[in-house]
Amino acid sequence: MRLLLFLFAVALLETAFIAPCPAQGPTPPTIFLDKSPRIVAYQLGRLDDERLLLVPRSTDDAKYIPVYEAIVGRPAMAAGIREEALQALAELKDSSVAAEMLATITDSKLDSPDAKRLVDLLTGLMLERPTAELTALKPQLSEIASDEDDGTLRSIAMAGLIAAGDAAAAQSIADSDSDATIALLDAIRRLPGKKLKVAQRDVAIAAFESPASAEIKLVAIDALSRIPSDQSDTYQRLVTLVNDPEMRIAVCRGLMRLPAEVFQSESSLDAAKTLVAFAEATPAAQRTTDAFIDAMQLVDRLMTKIPAKDARALRSRLREVTVRVVKIGTVEEEMRYDVPYFAVEAGRPVQILLENHDLMPHNLVLTQPGALKGVAMAGLAAGPEGTGGLPYVPDSPNVIAASEMVAPDKSTRITLTAPSTPGEYPYVCTFPQHWYRMYGVMVVVEDLDAWNQNPVQPADPLGNTRSFVQAWTLEDFAGDFDDDLRGRTPSVGEKVFNEASCVGCHKINNVGGAVGPDLTDTYTKWKSDHVGILREILVPSHKIDSKYAMQVILTTDGKTMSGIVVDENDDTVALLTNPEAKEPVIILQDDIEVIKRSATSMMPKALMDQYTKEEVLDLMAYLQSVAQSAAK
Repeated sequence: MRLLLFLFAVALLETAFIAPCPAQGPTPPTIFLDKSPRIVAYQLGRLDDERLLLVPRSTDDAKYIPVYEAIVGRPAMAAGIREEALQALAELKDSSVAAEMLATITDSKLDSPDAKRLVDLLTGLMLERPTAELTALKPQLSEIASDEDDGTLRSIAMAGLIAAGDAAAAQSIADSDSDATIALLDAIRRLPGKKLKVAQRDVAIAAFESPASAEIKLVAIDALSRIPSDQSDTYQRLVTLVNDPEMRIAVCRGLMRLPAEVFQSESSLDAAKTLVAFAEATPAAQRTTDAFIDAMQLVDRLMTKIPAKDARALRSRLREVTVRVVKIGTVEEEMRYDVPYFAVEAGRPVQILLENHDLMPHNLVLTQPGALKGVAMAGLAAGPEGTGGLPYVPDSPNVIAASEMVAPDKSTRITLTAPSTPGEYPYVCTFPQHWYRMYGVMVVVEDLDAWNQNPVQPADPLGNTRSFVQAWTLEDFAGDFDDDLRGRTPSVGEKVFNEASCVGCHKINNVGGAVGPDLTDTYTKWKSDHVGILREILVPSHKIDSKYAMQVILTTDGKTMSGIVVDENDDTVALLTNPEAKEPVIILQDDIEVIKRSATSMMPKALMDQYTKEEVLDLMAYLQSVAQSAAK
C-alpha cells in the first residue's frame, strides 16, 4: 500500500505547482573514472538518476564514456538528456547515434517493464535515424539477426535491416529457420511509418498462407493486422479463422486492430455466432482471462455490423454466461483514455476493465450527466485519502462508480449496473489536473442493438468541438519560420492558448495558473529560437529545466511529501511544499526512505494535435508578441 501511495505522489508531480525559488546545486558525487570498467560501472550504478546527472562529463576525454553510457541506459531520463548523451558517445567513440542506440539495446537486460520500455523507445528512435547510419550498421545487424539466442534482439535487428533499405538481407536470414521467420514477422510491428510496413505485406501474406508451423501463422496474423493497407482483404483473410480454436484469439486481436468500416455484415454474423458458442462452451473459471475478454471485445464490434434482430438473439445468449466487459486503456504520456465513448443498455450489468499503459497512476470515475467538472473538483478536495479507500474520489451523489488508482502497467475492474435512465454519463480521471483532458462518455440507451444500427457520437462533456488534426512533429514545420512568423495572427494564438488549457497552468502578464513556468518572456529567454520553442510545445519531456524539477519524498513512517528541494545537506532536506509557504519543510535525512525526482514533464504531449498548423504558428506568434510587448 505504501508503494502505491508513493506512485500516486510521484505522479502528482506532473500536476504540481512551480515554486518561485529553485534548489541550490548539490555537491557532485565523487566518482573515480580512472578505475577498471567494472569498478566505474559499480560506482555509477549506485547513483540515482539525479545524482548521476551531477557527475562531471565532457566530450573532450574518453574517460567520460561510462558516464554517458550510464545516462543512456537509465529508463527515466528525459529525452533531451538522453539525446545529448548519445551524441556525446558518438563523438567520443567516432561512431554514430544509431550505433550507440544499438549498443545500449544489445546490452540491456529485459528484466523489468522499465527496461523493456527503454528498449522499445531506443528501437523506435534508432529505426528513424538517417539511412546512412543504419546502412553502416548492416554487418552488426545481420550478425544479431542471425543469432538464435534472443528472439527480441533478432526482431529488432531485422527491423534495422529493413529500415536500412536491405529487406532482402532480412528475408535471406529469415529463410534460414523458423525462428528467424518469426523474428522477421515480429519486426513488422516495429517499423516506423506506413511505407515500410506496407512494403512487408507480401512477406506477411506468404507466411500466413504457408503450410508451415502454427506458431509462424500466429505471428503472421499479428503482423498482417498491423499493416495499414488492403485492410478489407486482411479482414476477409482473418475472419474465416475465427472457427479455428488454435488461431481464434490471435485472429480476434488482429481483427480489433482493423478499422470498423472494413467489417462485412454476413461474415460478421457468422463470426459472432461462432464466438457466442465459444463463450457458452468456455468454463466459468476461464471467462475472466485476457484471451476470453479480447474475444468478447470482438463480439461487441461484430454486433454493430449485423441486423439488430440477430444481435439481440446473440446478446441474450451471452447474458446467460458472462457480463459484458468494456475495455478502456490509457495512452502513454497523452493523458487520455483510448475509448472516447461507449454505449450500454439501461439497467443491464456491465464491467469496465481499465488498463493503465501510462507511466503514472490513473483512475476512472463514472459521473451523473453534467457533473464531470464538479466531481473532478470535489475529487481534488478529497485528496489522496479520498472516499472509501479510493484516492481523489469524493463522497458525492454524482459519483455512480469509481475505480481505485491504477499503477503503471496494472489494471482494475469496475462492475456496475447501468443507470435505468438513458443519457450521456461522463467518466473521468480525478487525479489532480487530469480532468480537463482525460475523460469520456458512457452512453446509456434503451436498446443497444438498435442504437448500434445508427450510433450517435455523444456531445463532449466539456463542450470541446475539436477533433484530431495531426500528430505534429518538428519536421512538419520545416521552412515555416523562414519569415520569422510575419503575417501570423497573435489574437488567434491567444484563443488557442486559452482553448488548449495552457492558461490553466501558465501565466502570461500575471494571468493564468501557477502549475507551469510563466511564459510572458518565453521568446526573450529562448532568444527567438522558433524551433526550440516549438519543441517545448510538441515534445514537453524533451528537456526538463532543473529549477522546475519536482521531487517526492517517502518517509520511513509512510508519509509522502512533494515539492522543490531548496536546500540539502548530510542531515536534512529542505522541501518547499507550497508556493505560498514562507518557509520550507525540514526533513531529517534519517527519516527519508525514498526520494525521487520527476522524470517527465508536467505537460502532456499531443496538446496541439487538435489544432491546425496555422493555429500552432499563431500560438507561437502570440508568445512572440507578448515577449515583445513586455520588453518595451
